[in-house]
Amino acid sequence: MALDITGLTDAVVSHAMACGRFETVNGHEPMAPPASGGLTAGVWVDQVRPVRSSGLASVSAGVTFLVRVYTSAMSEPLDAIDPALIEAVDDLCTAYAGDFTLGGLVRNVDLFGQANGTGLDVRAGFLRENGVTLRVMTITLPLIVNDLWEEEA
Repeated sequence: MALDITGLTDAVVSHAMACGRFETVNGHEPMAPPASGGLTAGVWVDQVRPVRSSGLASVSAGVTFLVRVYTSAMSEPLDAIDPALIEAVDDLCTAYAGDFTLGGLVRNVDLFGQANGTGLDVRAGFLRENGVTLRVMTITLPLIVNDLWEEEA
């Protein structure tokens, strides 16, 4: 079995698009600031690694995505920036918990970090791109994919 990275990426992007909070959803880490003052999301793979719950004949893998929600740090009113980001992040986390297998593509969204200790996580921060300061929230989205690589002697 091969890693269906396109299918996984499309599923994660689809959740972001379906929540209706984003002007743009990219299937990659953007290299330039968003063109508008609204919310933008970027989705990309951060890590692929074997997981402890693999079997004797095959290796299951943890595929960790980063989903970053962006907006200008100078949007007015300033007090509305974080609530807008948190509402979007909450919609996404609700979708990940509710679509626990991403439509059957994965064993599960590893909400509690059962595989390698890193569960679903959200971090806020600032990012500077091309002279523009952005307010961001980055979701670490760990997925477990069953029986990805065969083990042979």
